[in-house]
Amino acid sequence: MAVWTLDFISDMDRMKREMERFLDEFQSPGWSLPFSRTSFLPGRAARGYPLLNIGEDGDNVYVDALAPGVDPKTLDVSVKQNQLTISGEKKALLSSVEPTAVHRSERSGGQFSRSINLPMDVSVEKIQASYQDGLLKLILPKAEASKPRQIRVNVD
Repeated sequence: MAVWTLDFISDMDRMKREMERFLDEFQSPGWSLPFSRTSFLPGRAARGYPLLNIGEDGDNVYVDALAPGVDPKTLDVSVKQNQLTISGEKKALLSSVEPTAVHRSERSGGQFSRSINLPMDVSVEKIQASYQDGLLKLILPKAEASKPRQIRVNVD
């Protein structure tokens, strides 16, 4: 007959809380499974692809998307309201090698799509995009209403 101890019960309670926390994270928006092949990132923490740097100045929002190996013909950039979506396809690196002959494959391929909310509205018709050496560069001009304005203060 098994003897139930206080340690066993507290361990089970701790494990239950950890599972609940894990499931809460799993259900949050933008979360992807660890070891996700579509993230194109080896390791424990899956992140969105492509990796992004976003900055701004007074007139523009700048986005640099690290996307090596992506076929430029498949790249699609769109902005709807203030949501930027980048999608495309990355070819598998070892497409000419038989799957049974591959010893290790950490750089997978496939279709991807990533959407992010921009910090402000942009002028969609004036967006510039270029792709060179695996880096997608976007210049998104701010909408006039989003640009900072200098307001003159009258002193009486």
